[in-house]
Amino acid sequence: MKTYKYLCRILLFILASMSCSLTVAEASLPSSESITERLDALPQLRGASIAVSIRSIQTGEILYQYNGDKRLSPASNMKLFTGAAALQMLGSKHTFHTEIHTDGKQKWKVLLGNLYLVGKGDPTLTKAELDQFAKALKEQGIDYISGDLIGDDSWYDDVRYSIDLPWSDEQTYYGAPISALTTSPTNDYNAGSILITITPSDSIDAAPLVQLTPPTTFVSIKNNARTTKSTSKPTIKLNRNHLTNTVEIVGEIPIAYPAVKESIAITNPTNYTLTLFQESLEEQGIKVLGSLKRGEVPNKTIRMLDRASVPLEELVVPFMKQSNNTIAEILIKEMGRKGEGEGSWYSGLAIEKKILTEMGVSLNDMVFRDGSGISHLNLTTANTVTNLLFVAQDQPWFHSFYKSLPVAGIEEKQIGGTLKGRFIDSPFKGKIVAKTGSLTNVSSLSGYLGNGREREYIFAIMMNHLSENQDGKEMEEKIINLLFNE
Repeated sequence: MKTYKYLCRILLFILASMSCSLTVAEASLPSSESITERLDALPQLRGASIAVSIRSIQTGEILYQYNGDKRLSPASNMKLFTGAAALQMLGSKHTFHTEIHTDGKQKWKVLLGNLYLVGKGDPTLTKAELDQFAKALKEQGIDYISGDLIGDDSWYDDVRYSIDLPWSDEQTYYGAPISALTTSPTNDYNAGSILITITPSDSIDAAPLVQLTPPTTFVSIKNNARTTKSTSKPTIKLNRNHLTNTVEIVGEIPIAYPAVKESIAITNPTNYTLTLFQESLEEQGIKVLGSLKRGEVPNKTIRMLDRASVPLEELVVPFMKQSNNTIAEILIKEMGRKGEGEGSWYSGLAIEKKILTEMGVSLNDMVFRDGSGISHLNLTTANTVTNLLFVAQDQPWFHSFYKSLPVAGIEEKQIGGTLKGRFIDSPFKGKIVAKTGSLTNVSSLSGYLGNGREREYIFAIMMNHLSENQDGKEMEEKIINLLFNE
């Protein structure tokens, strides 16, 4: 039902866009010499490395390029390659599974044996699904599990972080560890993280209230923050101690101030999920008499329950719209598992390159380090990005790929995504459908530009070596205006 409502909103948005007056991209591009002169003259670009590529939507011909073959860091524009390869290799109907197995038998109200929670990479697994598993076991008449509760994450390897993830990103939700058995706190599917909500107390100097989503004993909170008078400034900060699941909250929050929400990555997503499942079992009155541990399901077991994720054609929406890093890295490992029998970054990236090459994307100028683009050592060119976007149009999954991209200036999160707050008072509102990218000193924007009725241009803008005073998003919008708003 949620999917149906979402598709209806998409359709209404498209119809509304078609009825608007059309002023963008209906004329031809300015001359290459004129564009280059004006790009060179922009003071905001001084000292930065910039690349631009524009292609014809119909022929793929390069209509304009500025350093089009210069290798730069794409940031999250890397997800365009990951998403395209995953849809091509796994298929738009691909789903991820979580299973419950046992090596024992039920006698009266006791399951005599171990219970296995088997993860196969599902980033959409939440506490609600674990609750459903527990409820189903209770309905089978189980009150006790005599053995251990065992988490099997062997579908992927046990390397948790991509090769170049900065240590400072380890506690962020976008730097969460990757496991085949993982849990998301909400339907944003930031797997391997927990949502912490901080609400001011009703009394000045008192500690604020802290709520965990999902509620769990796996994460410990040290609440050293305090509530202050309404005129003070909020200074709340969260810090997870390295290699632990203890989060310290410090700073001040004004009385009556809106709740502060922040997602924090946890360590050991397998044990996190296993703990949540044990808590779900306890809530149903099911007691595990053994221990919680990590292990592999034996060959001879009974599969009791199986839960499938939404299909990939739906999963790519939060992946692209919200630029979800954990989904990106899971897709890489899933391609490796399906293509080479090994759920690793090494195998997954090799499969990705093979698939993209077979699609007709030239990768000679690319360096692949991960699936999300979080590494500064990923490299591609603006011409390669537009080549991918052109080739993608001929694929059977292109509709899903295109609809997953953020739409400029549309405030609804499920449509605008990371572009919802951009191009709002612009003739490009609703007419740019593109993937954003952002790292320290890096900004990128690549996608399709239309006139409200159809796509007209493919474009890529990449900027590296930005200073602290250079606003990448602002510069991208200036370049878009320079290129298309004649």
